[in-house]
Order: sequence, then structure tokens, then C-alpha cells
Amino acid sequence: MFMDSHFIIKGNSKFHFKRFGNGANWVFCFHGYGEEGERFDILEPYLAEQFTLIAIDIPFHGKTEWNGDLLFKADELIELLNQIMGDEHKKFTLLGYSMGGRIAMKLFELMPHRVLKMVLVAPDGLHQNKWQWFVTKTKLGNRLFKYTMYNPNWIFNLIQFAEKFNLMNKSIIKFIHYYFDDPVERANLYKIWTTTRQYRPNLRGVKKLLISHQVPVNILFGKHDRIIITKRGIQFKKGLENLVTVHELDAGHQLLQKKYANDIASFF
Repeated sequence: MFMDSHFIIKGNSKFHFKRFGNGANWVFCFHGYGEEGERFDILEPYLAEQFTLIAIDIPFHGKTEWNGDLLFKADELIELLNQIMGDEHKKFTLLGYSMGGRIAMKLFELMPHRVLKMVLVAPDGLHQNKWQWFVTKTKLGNRLFKYTMYNPNWIFNLIQFAEKFNLMNKSIIKFIHYYFDDPVERANLYKIWTTTRQYRPNLRGVKKLLISHQVPVNILFGKHDRIIITKRGIQFKKGLENLVTVHELDAGHQLLQKKYANDIASFF
């Protein structure tokens, strides 16, 4: 097994990343919310000989120490990738899980000429979340977001109302409770959403670039995932049938597990 840990100083921050494998083909892996790059170690037994997987801990995750403002610019991430590779022109594959899916798609949007393939696992970013856009991309929305994180009672009252009259999917209510009930989790949600606000791909633009650069995309969903649903992938695939494939496993959202590693690895 070839696996090691590295740190890179950039500005006032220190980024941590894991390297799995030592193959000639590079893969940049982006983890989900509240997770870390080490989760991709499940793929090492399947891909190590042919691929070098680089899994970066994004700000406020894993061992990365973020000391900058609440904005991790996409240009900074591109510089980080180039620094790790030691080459500003080398091509690579993008792998994104959950929140990492929208990070991967945004990177593709910014440098499609360097991306060989995308593998997206239960990816966020395949539809425009108007609420997330409002609270991260507008001053008014961000102020409301910050206020709510420290004064969440109105959200709890709204959820209680929705539960009483069965107006909201139970999985979504459970999801909201998970992130809003604990004050530490609420603070993290505000910091992470705000810091990664540039990573919202323009889906129309992404689709046009996929066609012009002929980049294949494999998208994997969990059949029982109630937050990121297969329907989003099917909608995205329209007009891209020769480039995009949509797959579904008999699982929920947590697809970065050993029992699914072979399925994910097969897309490479």
C-alpha cells in the first residue's frame, strides 16, 4: 500500500492532503461536508497501481488549518493543485463525493481543457439550491444566515410546523436537525458554506463545456438517498447521453464505504 500525508503552506494557512497510490494518472479527490480526504483510502487497493490519488482537506475539515477570511477562492485551489502536481499543464481526473461534487464541477468549469474525466458520487451541485445561493452569495442572505446560526429558534418553529402538517420530507427534517440542533455544528455550517461559496457550478455552462471538450462523466447515486436523488443526474444527463452515465446502488447517501469501493473504482 502506497499512502502518505503531506502539508503545504499557502498564505497564512496550512493545507493537508493524502496521497494514495503511485500511478501515472492523477486523480484529485474532494470529500463531503464534515469529512476529510482520508475517506478515499478505500480506493487505494483498486487504483494504486494505475493512479495517484490526491485527497485535499478543504478549509475547516480534517487536518487543514485555515486562517484566511471566510472565502476559499477557486483560483487558490487551482494554484494548490498545480503546486502539488508541479505542473500547470498536466491533465487529471476529478472525483467528488457529496459537497466535493460541486467543487469538482466548478474546477472543471474553470479549466475544462485539463480534465480527462469526472466521477461524481452522490454529488451536490446538480441543481441550483436557491436557499444556499441566497445565504452565501448575497449580503442580506449571509447576514440572515449568520443571525440564524446564533438565533435558530425561528427555524425550529418552522420545522415543528412542517412536521405537524407533514409539509416536509422526514429525511430533510432529520438532516436539518442534525446540523441545527448543536451550536458547534451550526457555527461550522455557517463557516463552511460561506467559505466555499464560489464553488457553485453553472450547470448550463458545464454541459456546454462537456460537449466542446468531450469529457466523460460517471455519476453514482444511492437509491435510498433522500437528499441527493438520482433524478438530478437523469435531468443533467439530457442532451449528454454519449458523455454522461448515471448509476444507482442499493444504498443511501453514505457511498464512501469499503463495500462500494469496487463499484466506484470501476468508473475509472
